[in-house]
Amino acid sequence: MLFDEIKIFMRHGQQFIPDVTKVELAPLFRGRPEISASITAEEAGVAQQLCPTGAIGTSPASINLGKCVFCKECHFLFPEKIRFTNDYKIATNNPDRLIIKAGDNSPVTLDADLVRKEIKSFFGHALKLRQVSAAGDNACEMELNACGNVNFDMGRWGIEFVASPRHADGLVITGPISENMAQALEICYHSTPNPKLLILVGTDAISGGIFADSPALNRDFLNKYPIDLYVPGNPAHPLTFINGVLELTRGKR
Repeated sequence: MLFDEIKIFMRHGQQFIPDVTKVELAPLFRGRPEISASITAEEAGVAQQLCPTGAIGTSPASINLGKCVFCKECHFLFPEKIRFTNDYKIATNNPDRLIIKAGDNSPVTLDADLVRKEIKSFFGHALKLRQVSAAGDNACEMELNACGNVNFDMGRWGIEFVASPRHADGLVITGPISENMAQALEICYHSTPNPKLLILVGTDAISGGIFADSPALNRDFLNKYPIDLYVPGNPAHPLTFINGVLELTRGKR
C-alpha cells in the first residue's frame, strides 16, 4: 500500500506552484494595461464612449482598474495605443495607483506609508479571512476558492478562509453590495475582532462595476471604514489576490 502511494505521488509530480511571486501567465491573460504616450485626447474620448463602466479617462488618457471589466474593447479599437499585459500583480492599497496613465508602464505597487503598523505585527505569520459575497455573481468567489487549492495553496503561508467572522482577522468583500446585503455586511464587519483587515476583491466590489448606477445598491459601508487592499479583476485572479495579501502583510512581492 505504501509503495502504491509513493508511485502515485511520483507520477503526479509537484502540483503546487513553488513560487507564486514569479509565475508567468499566458500572453492572452488580461492584466495590467499599458497606454501609449502617443494616444490623443480624441482617441481616448472615443474609447471612453465605448467603455461600459466609464473606466477610461481623457485628461490624461487613463484606465481605472477599479472600474475596468477587462473586456479589451478599447484595445480592439486602438490595438497600437492600448494593450493589456499579462502582469497580474495589480493589487494595491492606494486607489490612485489603480489609475493607469498614458506613457506610464510602471508596475502597480502598494503604498508603504498607508500600511497600518499593526498589520505586519498581527498578521505577518497567519491570516484568517471571512469572505462575504455582497450580491456577487460567483466569479470572484470561485477564484478565491481556488486560492486554497493544491495549485495555489495559499494555506502554506497560514492564509485561510474561515466560516465565522468571529474567528477572522478581516473581511474579503466581493460583489457590488446590494441594499439587501448592506446590513448583513455591517453586522459581519462588527462581529470581526479588532484589529481587522478590509479587502475588496473584483471590479464590482471596488466600484460597483456595470452595476454602479443601480438603485438596488447601497455602498455606504465603504465610506465608513478604511480599505486595506484593492484587488482588481473581473474576476480577480488567485495570483493577484495572493500576491497582494502577501505584500500587504509581509512586504513580499
